[in-house]
Amino acid sequence: MKLILSSNSPRRRELLAGLDIPFEVRVVSGIDESFPDDLPTDEIAEFVARKKAAAYAVAEDEIVITADTIVVLDGEVLGKPRDLADAAAMLRRLSGRTHRVITGVTLKNYVKQTSFSVVSEVTFKSLSEAEISYYLRYYKPLDKAGAYGIQEWIGYIGVTSLSGSYFNVMGFPVQRIHEVLCKEFGLNFQDFDKTLKL
Repeated sequence: MKLILSSNSPRRRELLAGLDIPFEVRVVSGIDESFPDDLPTDEIAEFVARKKAAAYAVAEDEIVITADTIVVLDGEVLGKPRDLADAAAMLRRLSGRTHRVITGVTLKNYVKQTSFSVVSEVTFKSLSEAEISYYLRYYKPLDKAGAYGIQEWIGYIGVTSLSGSYFNVMGFPVQRIHEVLCKEFGLNFQDFDKTLKL
């Protein structure tokens, strides 16, 4: 069985590689990631992950994985910032608050499709303007939902507590993905020789 990751995210590639299951990256460009305005926030990431999966025609020996991650604060979705000013505004809003990170995932093969969402809660300390400016100057917040990566400097100095999966906050809940691959798609990590990846 061939595992296909549909993502340009280096973080998702790194996390999936950590499962020691061979995979390839295949990305369809131009997928519409919009969602209905009245869709509940808890359903948005999974809805978009399913839309991404619908763009793929899979062969009989393939499983494709699509994912979408959103940050939710006070019922509002904080997506990827438009520019650095927008990123700064998002970080100010997250400062001293607890927010939710929701990743929707779809796994699809020739005969079946499974979707799920994983939710984590993240609390930031009160961030100073100097800390926000430093992060924006030396890191790349524009490709990240909520304008931050928990695995980067801002996460090191700013996150005071986390409830749920750390890897989900990075954008890819690998524990749940591995569980679904094994239980619902019949993959067995023992079938793969790690030396084949080297």
